[in-house]
Amino acid sequence: MRILPAAEHALLVELDDLPQTLGLLASLQAAPIEGVREIVPGARTLLIDFDPFRVSRDELVAQLIARPLDQREAANGALVEIPVHYDGEDLAEVARLLGITAEEVVQRHTGSDWFVAFTGFAPGFAYLSGGDELLRQLPRRASPRTRIPPGAVAVAGGFSGVYPKASPGGWQLLGQTFTPMWDLQREQPALLQPGQRVRFVDAGPRPSNAQELGRQGPVPEMPGDGPALEINKPGLQALLQDLGRPGQAGQGVAASGAMDRGSLRAANRLVGNPAGSACIEIVQGGFEFTSRGDTVVAVTGADGPLDLIASDGRRWPVPRHAPLALGEGDRLLVGEPRAGLRSYVAARGGFARQPVLGSLSFDTLAEVGPAPLRAGDRLTLNSRQDLTPVGSPEAPRSWPTANELVTLDVQLGPRSDWFTPEALALFGSQAWTVTPQSNRIGVRVQGEQPLTRAITAELPSEGTALGAIQVPASGQPVLFLADHPLTGGYPVIACIAPWHLDLAGQLPIGAQVRFHVVAGFAPLHAPSESR
Repeated sequence: MRILPAAEHALLVELDDLPQTLGLLASLQAAPIEGVREIVPGARTLLIDFDPFRVSRDELVAQLIARPLDQREAANGALVEIPVHYDGEDLAEVARLLGITAEEVVQRHTGSDWFVAFTGFAPGFAYLSGGDELLRQLPRRASPRTRIPPGAVAVAGGFSGVYPKASPGGWQLLGQTFTPMWDLQREQPALLQPGQRVRFVDAGPRPSNAQELGRQGPVPEMPGDGPALEINKPGLQALLQDLGRPGQAGQGVAASGAMDRGSLRAANRLVGNPAGSACIEIVQGGFEFTSRGDTVVAVTGADGPLDLIASDGRRWPVPRHAPLALGEGDRLLVGEPRAGLRSYVAARGGFARQPVLGSLSFDTLAEVGPAPLRAGDRLTLNSRQDLTPVGSPEAPRSWPTANELVTLDVQLGPRSDWFTPEALALFGSQAWTVTPQSNRIGVRVQGEQPLTRAITAELPSEGTALGAIQVPASGQPVLFLADHPLTGGYPVIACIAPWHLDLAGQLPIGAQVRFHVVAGFAPLHAPSESR
């Protein structure tokens, strides 16, 4: 067992193989450690998120070391049968690679049980271990596809799996199922859960009237005829966001939530809402809404113009970071930021939308939650009794502008030792530029010199924490933020310190970033220390 720092309140436990990983996971599920909030299994790791007020890092490490490392080849869970039409694009190539016929590939894939080892990549995507030994030898495709259809059944890297929705991917495609892997109408949206057994069944030729699995339907607005905000212009992107949906890793769903949580809480405080109520998160500007009825709103986050256009046509600037009373027909225009990137609009009472898995946040990677706002949408406000008086105006926080140099505190690990000493020095000394490819999933930065690795082997899929800085083959880092995938296949060199996560969410395109290392890398427990 090797235990590595992964974030301020997260550890990565590295084990020898998948059976050992599943054994430790089963032990932690059967006898949980006080203070452990969530566990994200990987191919041979467990990412453990913990509450430092309930268990210290040292206490957690000691308890993990004391756990027996039982081997667990497979769980004895419930059996799920999945019918498959075996006509995948790679079926013939897989047969050639293995030196067998396509018919034998199908027989081997259906001939033994697979087991849900862990989830990740996308909601409802399960990594299935076990199966036929020959199929487990298949590598990933040399060139990943840009789009794999939903329901595609695939194998690679010792696993099999079913893609829940259309996405890029590099696994070998054997066929397709029309059984939904992810359905919010089910009590448990993810069909496959860790510990279950899976048996693929040959469903014969694909029916001529088969249609692609559709996307999850829109989340309806809850009925109501009270005051509302009517969206006139959504701007570049406008989403409902709250504090997210933690605790859903078992279904392959990340927490998501506001990119700048401090600004979300401040907006709610100004209108008297509970701190975690949903706000409208706006990227850049160009967002406009009309008040239907009497409403109280507040705008926080990025620094920029805010104009009130009264129902009689008069227009004047109004302050951010202060409660604003609007009447019927009044319009509010959120302009282009001078500093920062994201603005937050809170409305007194909160928005009457149906939560998805306990949250109104829209996860842009998983496509879970109320859909992005469009012109014509009407956000009815709740009528509730637990509101506090509106808050006093607050001093805005200072956010970076484009081309400004910003320092982000980071903590090294868990894979800092995969990089050369020169790369680690370069990581903290070089200025990195925020690129236009950045979004809620991750901030992509570009440096003059890429980071080079000391270990070039392929990294098995493992959990990634909020704020993880992953380095793909290009050597240019990606800062994983609110909608990051639960698991990743590239080494994480460091993690953004929690006190700078809001700052990372406000980085505008073109800003310069320098990483300031506040905690070095050292294994918290290494094999040489083992019993």
